[in-house]
Amino acid sequence: MSRLVLFGPGYTGARLADRLQARGWTVTRIGRAEFDEAGHALASATHIVSTVPPGEEGDPVLTRYRPVLAQASAWIGYLSSTGVYGDTGGAWVDESAPIGAGRRSLRAAADRDWLSLGAHVFRLPGIYGPGRSPLDRIVSGQAYRVALPGQVFSRVHVDDIVSAVIAGFDAPQGAYNIADDLPAPQDEVTAYAARLLDMSLPPVVALDDLPAPARAFYSENRRIANGRAKRLLGWQPLHPTYREGLRAISATISPASVSAAPKAAVTDQR
Repeated sequence: MSRLVLFGPGYTGARLADRLQARGWTVTRIGRAEFDEAGHALASATHIVSTVPPGEEGDPVLTRYRPVLAQASAWIGYLSSTGVYGDTGGAWVDESAPIGAGRRSLRAAADRDWLSLGAHVFRLPGIYGPGRSPLDRIVSGQAYRVALPGQVFSRVHVDDIVSAVIAGFDAPQGAYNIADDLPAPQDEVTAYAARLLDMSLPPVVALDDLPAPARAFYSENRRIANGRAKRLLGWQPLHPTYREGLRAISATISPASVSAAPKAAVTDQR
Protein backbone atom coordinates (compact mmCIF):
# COMPACT_ATOMS: atom_id res chain seq x y z
CA MET A 1 0.00 0.00 0.00
CA SER A 2 1.22 3.51 -0.84
CA ARG A 3 1.62 5.75 2.20
CA LEU A 4 2.30 9.47 1.94
CA VAL A 5 3.55 11.62 4.80
CA LEU A 6 2.77 15.23 3.95
CA PHE A 7 4.42 18.05 5.87
CA GLY A 8 2.40 21.25 5.60
CA PRO A 9 -1.08 20.44 4.28
CA GLY A 10 -1.80 23.96 3.03
CA TYR A 11 -3.48 25.00 -0.21
CA THR A 12 -1.35 22.90 -2.57
CA GLY A 13 -0.53 20.10 -0.14
CA ALA A 14 -4.18 19.51 0.71
CA ARG A 15 -5.00 19.30 -2.99
CA LEU A 16 -2.29 16.64 -3.45
CA ALA A 17 -3.45 14.70 -0.39
CA ASP A 18 -7.06 14.68 -1.57
CA ARG A 19 -6.06 13.44 -5.03
CA LEU A 20 -4.00 10.57 -3.64
CA GLN A 21 -6.59 9.59 -1.04
CA ALA A 22 -9.13 9.36 -3.85
CA ARG A 23 -6.78 6.82 -5.45
CA GLY A 24 -6.71 4.71 -2.29
CA TRP A 25 -3.51 6.01 -0.72
CA THR A 26 -3.03 6.37 3.02
CA VAL A 27 -2.08 9.99 3.71
CA THR A 28 -0.76 11.33 7.01
CA ARG A 29 -0.99 15.12 7.12
CA ILE A 30 1.57 16.69 9.45
CA GLY A 31 0.70 20.19 10.63
CA ARG A 32 2.49 22.23 13.26
CA ALA A 33 0.66 20.51 16.11
CA GLU A 34 1.82 17.05 14.98
CA PHE A 35 5.28 18.13 13.90
CA ASP A 36 7.29 16.42 16.65
CA GLU A 37 5.28 13.21 16.43
CA ALA A 38 5.92 12.33 12.78
CA GLY A 39 8.69 9.79 13.36
CA HIS A 40 6.44 6.72 13.41
CA ALA A 41 4.65 7.77 10.24
CA LEU A 42 7.95 8.43 8.46
CA ALA A 43 9.18 4.94 9.28
CA SER A 44 6.39 3.35 7.23
CA ALA A 45 6.07 5.97 4.48
CA THR A 46 6.55 5.08 0.84
CA HIS A 47 6.47 8.75 -0.14
CA ILE A 48 7.35 11.93 1.78
CA VAL A 49 6.48 15.45 0.61
CA SER A 50 7.20 18.75 2.32
CA THR A 51 5.50 22.00 1.39
CA VAL A 52 6.85 23.83 4.45
CA PRO A 53 8.81 27.02 3.68
CA PRO A 54 12.00 27.81 5.58
CA GLY A 55 12.08 30.34 8.38
CA GLU A 56 14.85 32.42 9.87
CA GLU A 57 16.12 29.30 11.67
CA GLY A 58 16.22 27.30 8.44
CA ASP A 59 13.95 24.57 7.14
CA PRO A 60 12.00 23.20 10.13
CA VAL A 61 11.44 19.77 8.59
CA LEU A 62 15.14 19.30 7.87
CA THR A 63 16.11 20.69 11.27
CA ARG A 64 13.96 18.06 12.99
CA TYR A 65 14.17 15.09 10.64
CA ARG A 66 17.28 15.35 8.45
CA PRO A 67 18.91 12.15 9.83
CA VAL A 68 15.66 10.22 9.36
CA LEU A 69 15.20 11.54 5.82
CA ALA A 70 18.82 10.79 4.92
CA GLN A 71 18.24 7.12 5.81
CA ALA A 72 14.73 6.82 4.37
CA SER A 73 14.02 4.50 1.47
CA ALA A 74 10.88 6.48 0.63
CA TRP A 75 10.48 8.73 -2.39
CA ILE A 76 11.03 12.35 -1.22
CA GLY A 77 9.60 15.53 -2.72
CA TYR A 78 9.89 19.20 -1.79
CA LEU A 79 7.87 22.14 -3.09
CA SER A 80 10.27 25.03 -3.63
CA SER A 81 9.94 28.37 -5.43
CA THR A 82 11.17 29.81 -8.71
CA GLY A 83 12.09 32.80 -6.57
CA VAL A 84 15.40 30.99 -5.97
CA TYR A 85 16.53 32.24 -9.40
CA GLY A 86 16.17 35.91 -8.52
CA ASP A 87 15.66 38.57 -11.18
CA THR A 88 16.48 37.68 -14.80
CA GLY A 89 15.30 40.94 -16.38
CA GLY A 90 12.47 39.09 -18.08
CA ALA A 91 14.69 36.42 -19.63
CA TRP A 92 13.82 32.73 -19.68
CA VAL A 93 15.38 30.63 -16.93
CA ASP A 94 15.67 26.85 -16.59
CA GLU A 95 17.03 24.47 -13.96
CA SER A 96 20.62 24.87 -15.15
CA ALA A 97 20.68 28.47 -13.85
CA PRO A 98 22.40 29.24 -10.53
CA ILE A 99 20.18 29.87 -7.53
CA GLY A 100 20.51 32.01 -4.41
CA ALA A 101 21.24 35.44 -5.87
CA GLY A 102 17.73 36.83 -5.31
CA ARG A 103 15.70 37.81 -2.26
CA ARG A 104 14.81 34.16 -1.49
CA SER A 105 18.17 33.19 0.02
CA LEU A 106 16.59 31.04 2.75
CA ARG A 107 14.47 29.23 0.18
CA ALA A 108 17.52 28.68 -2.03
CA ALA A 109 19.42 27.16 0.91
CA ALA A 110 16.52 24.81 1.65
CA ASP A 111 16.27 23.93 -2.04
CA ARG A 112 19.93 22.87 -2.07
CA ASP A 113 19.58 20.92 1.17
CA TRP A 114 16.63 18.89 -0.11
CA LEU A 115 18.46 18.16 -3.36
CA SER A 116 21.44 16.92 -1.35
CA LEU A 117 19.10 14.38 0.30
CA GLY A 118 18.08 13.02 -3.10
CA ALA A 119 14.72 14.77 -3.18
CA HIS A 120 12.64 15.68 -6.20
CA VAL A 121 12.44 19.46 -5.92
CA PHE A 122 9.56 21.20 -7.66
CA ARG A 123 10.21 24.92 -8.20
CA LEU A 124 6.93 26.79 -8.39
CA PRO A 125 6.01 30.30 -9.57
CA GLY A 126 2.78 32.07 -8.57
CA ILE A 127 0.15 29.48 -7.63
CA TYR A 128 -3.50 30.01 -8.44
CA GLY A 129 -6.64 27.90 -8.40
CA PRO A 130 -10.20 27.81 -7.05
CA GLY A 131 -10.61 30.26 -4.19
CA ARG A 132 -7.17 31.75 -4.84
CA SER A 133 -7.14 33.53 -8.18
CA PRO A 134 -7.48 36.96 -9.81
CA LEU A 135 -11.17 36.14 -10.22
CA ASP A 136 -11.60 35.79 -6.46
CA ARG A 137 -9.69 38.99 -5.80
CA ILE A 138 -11.84 40.93 -8.25
CA VAL A 139 -15.07 39.61 -6.73
CA SER A 140 -13.84 40.50 -3.23
CA GLY A 141 -12.82 44.00 -4.32
CA GLN A 142 -9.15 43.36 -3.44
CA ALA A 143 -7.71 43.32 -6.96
CA TYR A 144 -5.54 46.10 -8.36
CA ARG A 145 -3.23 46.73 -11.29
CA VAL A 146 0.33 48.03 -11.36
CA ALA A 147 1.47 49.63 -14.61
CA LEU A 148 4.96 48.23 -15.21
CA PRO A 149 5.60 47.78 -18.94
CA GLY A 150 7.78 44.78 -19.69
CA GLN A 151 7.17 43.14 -16.32
CA VAL A 152 6.20 39.47 -16.68
CA PHE A 153 5.58 36.58 -14.32
CA SER A 154 5.08 32.87 -14.65
CA ARG A 155 2.28 31.08 -12.85
CA VAL A 156 0.79 27.60 -12.49
CA HIS A 157 -2.60 26.15 -11.64
CA VAL A 158 -2.64 24.17 -8.39
CA ASP A 159 -3.94 21.04 -10.12
CA ASP A 160 -1.00 21.12 -12.53
CA ILE A 161 1.36 21.11 -9.55
CA VAL A 162 -0.43 18.04 -8.22
CA SER A 163 -0.14 16.21 -11.52
CA ALA A 164 3.56 17.13 -11.77
CA VAL A 165 4.34 15.78 -8.30
CA ILE A 166 2.52 12.54 -9.07
CA ALA A 167 4.38 12.25 -12.38
CA GLY A 168 7.58 12.72 -10.42
CA PHE A 169 7.00 9.51 -8.48
CA ASP A 170 8.47 7.59 -11.43
CA ALA A 171 11.02 10.15 -12.62
CA PRO A 172 14.71 10.86 -11.94
CA GLN A 173 15.67 12.85 -8.86
CA GLY A 174 16.48 16.52 -9.32
CA ALA A 175 14.96 19.97 -9.72
CA TYR A 176 11.95 20.66 -11.95
CA ASN A 177 10.36 23.96 -12.90
CA ILE A 178 6.58 23.56 -12.83
CA ALA A 179 5.04 26.50 -14.66
CA ASP A 180 2.55 27.02 -17.45
CA ASP A 181 3.54 27.82 -21.04
CA LEU A 182 2.72 31.55 -21.09
CA PRO A 183 4.49 33.99 -18.78
CA ALA A 184 2.48 37.21 -18.84
CA PRO A 185 2.13 40.61 -17.16
CA GLN A 186 0.00 40.45 -14.05
CA ASP A 187 -2.18 43.29 -15.35
CA GLU A 188 -2.96 41.28 -18.49
CA VAL A 189 -4.11 38.35 -16.38
CA THR A 190 -6.21 40.60 -14.15
CA ALA A 191 -7.85 42.23 -17.19
CA TYR A 192 -8.74 38.83 -18.62
CA ALA A 193 -10.28 37.78 -15.31
CA ALA A 194 -12.39 40.96 -15.26
CA ARG A 195 -13.70 40.22 -18.75
CA LEU A 196 -14.66 36.70 -17.76
CA LEU A 197 -16.72 38.12 -14.90
CA ASP A 198 -18.10 41.01 -16.99
CA MET A 199 -16.71 43.41 -14.40
CA SER A 200 -14.73 46.59 -14.83
CA LEU A 201 -10.97 46.76 -14.50
CA PRO A 202 -9.58 47.13 -10.98
CA PRO A 203 -7.85 50.43 -10.23
CA VAL A 204 -4.20 51.12 -11.04
CA VAL A 205 -2.06 51.45 -7.92
CA ALA A 206 1.36 53.09 -7.81
CA LEU A 207 4.17 50.70 -6.96
CA ASP A 208 5.33 52.94 -4.12
CA ASP A 209 1.88 52.73 -2.52
CA LEU A 210 2.03 48.94 -2.19
CA PRO A 211 3.09 47.21 1.03
CA ALA A 212 6.68 45.98 1.19
CA PRO A 213 5.93 42.30 0.33
CA ALA A 214 4.04 43.33 -2.81
CA ARG A 215 6.83 45.71 -3.87
CA ALA A 216 9.31 42.87 -3.44
CA PHE A 217 7.15 40.67 -5.67
CA TYR A 218 7.33 43.25 -8.45
CA SER A 219 11.09 43.70 -8.03
CA GLU A 220 11.79 40.49 -9.98
CA ASN A 221 11.03 39.82 -13.62
CA ARG A 222 11.50 36.39 -15.20
CA ARG A 223 10.07 33.76 -17.52
CA ILE A 224 10.17 30.17 -16.24
CA ALA A 225 11.02 27.41 -18.73
CA ASN A 226 9.24 24.08 -18.12
CA GLY A 227 10.91 21.90 -20.76
CA ARG A 228 12.71 19.61 -18.32
CA ALA A 229 9.50 18.68 -16.55
CA LYS A 230 7.85 17.91 -19.86
CA ARG A 231 10.75 15.77 -21.04
CA LEU A 232 11.57 13.82 -17.89
CA LEU A 233 8.22 13.72 -16.09
CA GLY A 234 6.12 13.32 -19.19
CA TRP A 235 4.10 16.19 -17.72
CA GLN A 236 1.78 18.43 -19.69
CA PRO A 237 -0.20 21.15 -17.92
CA LEU A 238 -3.97 20.75 -18.09
CA HIS A 239 -4.07 24.55 -18.06
CA PRO A 240 -1.25 25.54 -20.46
CA THR A 241 -1.97 29.25 -20.03
CA TYR A 242 -3.79 31.45 -17.54
CA ARG A 243 -6.72 31.66 -19.95
CA GLU A 244 -7.66 27.99 -19.66
CA GLY A 245 -7.06 28.06 -15.93
CA LEU A 246 -9.19 31.12 -15.27
CA ARG A 247 -11.99 29.90 -17.53
CA ALA A 248 -12.15 26.67 -15.52
CA ILE A 249 -12.27 28.59 -12.23
CA SER A 250 -14.88 31.06 -13.50
CA ALA A 251 -17.29 28.16 -13.98
CA THR A 252 -17.16 27.55 -10.20
CA ILE A 253 -17.94 31.15 -9.20
CA SER A 254 -21.62 31.70 -8.54
CA PRO A 255 -23.48 34.56 -10.24
CA ALA A 256 -24.70 35.58 -6.78
CA SER A 257 -21.16 36.27 -5.59
CA VAL A 258 -20.51 38.41 -8.67
CA SER A 259 -23.75 40.31 -8.10
CA ALA A 260 -22.73 40.94 -4.50
CA ALA A 261 -19.32 42.30 -5.52
CA PRO A 262 -18.50 45.95 -4.72
CA LYS A 263 -20.77 48.06 -6.91
CA ALA A 264 -17.91 50.23 -8.11
CA ALA A 265 -16.36 47.20 -9.78
CA VAL A 266 -19.41 46.20 -11.84
CA THR A 267 -19.35 47.08 -15.51
CA ASP A 268 -21.64 49.92 -16.51
CA GLN A 269 -24.36 48.22 -18.58
CA ARG A 270 -25.96 51.38 -19.98
